[in-house]
Amino acid sequence: MAKIQMKTPLVEMDGDEMTRIIWKQIKEIVLEPFVDLKTEYFDLGLPHRDETDDQVTIDAANRAVELGVAVKCATITPNAQRMDEYKLKQMWKSPNGTIRAIMDGTVFRAPILVKGISPFVSCWKKPITLARHAYGDVYRDVEMYVSDKAKAELVVTYEDGRVERKTIHEFKGPGIIEGMHNVDASIEAFARSCFMYALDIKQDLWFATKDTISKTYDHRFKDIFQEIFDNEFKDKFEEAGITYFYTLIDDAVARVMRSEGGMLWACKNYDGDVMSDMVASACGSLAMMTSVLVSPSGKYEYEAAHGTVTRHYYRYLKGETTSTNPMATLFAWTGALRKRGQLDGLDDLVAFADKLEKASIDTIEEGTITGDLNSLMDHPNKKVVNTEEFLKAIAAKLN
Repeated sequence: MAKIQMKTPLVEMDGDEMTRIIWKQIKEIVLEPFVDLKTEYFDLGLPHRDETDDQVTIDAANRAVELGVAVKCATITPNAQRMDEYKLKQMWKSPNGTIRAIMDGTVFRAPILVKGISPFVSCWKKPITLARHAYGDVYRDVEMYVSDKAKAELVVTYEDGRVERKTIHEFKGPGIIEGMHNVDASIEAFARSCFMYALDIKQDLWFATKDTISKTYDHRFKDIFQEIFDNEFKDKFEEAGITYFYTLIDDAVARVMRSEGGMLWACKNYDGDVMSDMVASACGSLAMMTSVLVSPSGKYEYEAAHGTVTRHYYRYLKGETTSTNPMATLFAWTGALRKRGQLDGLDDLVAFADKLEKASIDTIEEGTITGDLNSLMDHPNKKVVNTEEFLKAIAAKLN
């Protein structure tokens, strides 16, 4: 059978530990037999990032901006233990954080739903796509312990010498204080990415903050979203038959829990961090989640939503076989191939991505599963297999 040809390469970002092993298996078993893969390879494994002083991550992200589509394996964000284990020069930053900053993107995550694994929220019938703003707020806060009686103030000094100040609190004794910020440019990029992706996947967009309490900070998010929608996307949403809806975050949670799913739910940074894990857990597993970083200029980076599966990697090093779930990594590849095909007008590449996803879901629904799904799967003839056997079963369906 002639292999499907590609015009433009993908940016391929390899990763760490067990997911690095699975990455290679996916390419060899379910991709390369069918597609003449064209990629520009960047090794984001922790040893190579350390060798290059993390320049490889920056180079990969910049190339993703140039080529428009990237696919990324899970990577290690080192802590003190990893510093010792890998003899690192320094505690390098999160590769995902570096890539997000360079691409100025928003992360969209959605569960992979299959028959036999029912969401714990019984009314959810369609995937909920979660969009998380990836800049500022508590993740770039400044904190201070107040040791005694004190007056805490918020002070802004402008370049022209103007000073604005507000009293935060007059402490009568010890306490704590925190300062947060965000910037219009990042909020605008977040909004545009959300509106663009909603059109891309043809889902209604919900956005939620707590503007009734945070009348300046959160209200700024609300205002920017509304202005961009009214000026740039309202007509496009009407043509696509989808809607934009704003509500308070607590109301959004209540509405989502009563809904059948099927919406794109945009959240501020911390809200998105929490709610994406809630949606993932309610649908079964982080290994059954898709994740894509989308920039407001229409650049895409697909990745797995989980970590590097360290525990299985240590077993693999001992020569043991593992039943690690490859679905999230596999769907990162299908997402990237589909988008590359759409951008390059390659219908056969788009069709291949669709068929590979269907073969993967069919394999699970017929009872062939990895170990993590065993307790979740309701099937009379389920069979737990190792990762390689699972991928080979998918390849057999493709053949």
